[in-house]
Amino acid sequence: MSTNPTRVFVARLLGLDVFDPLGDRLGRLRDVVVLDRGALKEPQVVGIVIEVPGKKRIFVPMTRVTSMDTSQIICTGLVNLRRFEQRGAELLVVGELFDRRVTLQDGSGDAVIEDIAMEKNRAGDWHVSQLFIRRGGPSSPLRSLRRSGERLIINWLDAYHGATNEPQGASQFVAQHEDLKAADFAEALHEMSNKRRLEVAGELQDDRLADILQELPDDDQVQILSSLNRERAADILEEMDPDDAADLLNELPEAQKEELLQLMEPEDADDVRRLLEYEEDTAGSLMTTVPVILPPEATVAEALAHVRREELTPALASSIFVCRPPLETPTGRYLGVVHIQQLLRFPPPEQLGNILDADLEPVSDQANVSEVSRILATYNLNSLPIINKEGRLVGAVTVDDVLDHLLPDDWRAQDDARALRRGGTHG
Repeated sequence: MSTNPTRVFVARLLGLDVFDPLGDRLGRLRDVVVLDRGALKEPQVVGIVIEVPGKKRIFVPMTRVTSMDTSQIICTGLVNLRRFEQRGAELLVVGELFDRRVTLQDGSGDAVIEDIAMEKNRAGDWHVSQLFIRRGGPSSPLRSLRRSGERLIINWLDAYHGATNEPQGASQFVAQHEDLKAADFAEALHEMSNKRRLEVAGELQDDRLADILQELPDDDQVQILSSLNRERAADILEEMDPDDAADLLNELPEAQKEELLQLMEPEDADDVRRLLEYEEDTAGSLMTTVPVILPPEATVAEALAHVRREELTPALASSIFVCRPPLETPTGRYLGVVHIQQLLRFPPPEQLGNILDADLEPVSDQANVSEVSRILATYNLNSLPIINKEGRLVGAVTVDDVLDHLLPDDWRAQDDARALRRGGTHG
């Protein structure tokens, strides 16, 4: 303990591995919990939030943190794996204090919090001691006297912090989490308050927000999309996979759904409208309309170039569907599928029409989901071609589409319940 620093900045801790005394990794630090003690007292640090395997966030009291520096964090004792829930006057440093605007007590204007230092006193208790701030902004009365954007460290008590329900920026939070996968970011977004969730969503780029929306529960999707102006909401829907956009639009009132479809680019809207026509529990209602589609004359080299695209999911990248032109769904006549393993077994100049899998039969867009799941399981497939009654490819159903449909809406909560172990209580 004597080698531990008595003051650390939170931003330097984010993402660090957290270990138990035996060296086993518990997870990664994602936030710090402090207790608001009023305007005249520095907040007390009561614990840390760790993301454990399964993407669940749990609370560990500071009394169980035995070592903390910029390389690792070590905890002791039993850890309660119950999902973290914020209480009373608790504040999340990353979620609620980073990017917050404060007024400097010396009268020099406003500033934005970019980092927070917490310090341990002689009794071993931690408290917030300092702020790393960026001075200036539209509301700063002395912008002409002091360089806008100047960064400095001040004491917590040297700033007036205002009400916690005031609008809060989110650029720092987004920057700190830019390396998170969409599903992990969605999990963090889901656990925020309604107000903070919308602030962070508003800061995200359209393509990033679209990816994250696809990983959120229906209620969160509707809340976020409805908070955006109609033009941006339509842009977000265009960035989403057509099947996910259709699912989201189905959760909206009819008038709002039609308004957004009218604002979308016609080509994107047409893909979504086709999906909206299918009955629930059919293959057509689950499929994506944009799998990898190539003509029989395309070569193995061309196919490999297509499946390398970063935006493709592993399931979609596993198969190339071969059709006669046009190559946009609904295509010309469907000819067959080439699996990625086949591409690796043939020379680059080989044409796809020569290596088709002739045994895999396409599935009707009117087929029931149970039939689709049975075929995927029987033949250990990642995706299935879906055709209409004219024999044209209209899309593909992937194994993750089927899993999302078959799992109960609260499957994450059920998984958390199974993962509970004995330990102390939060607080």
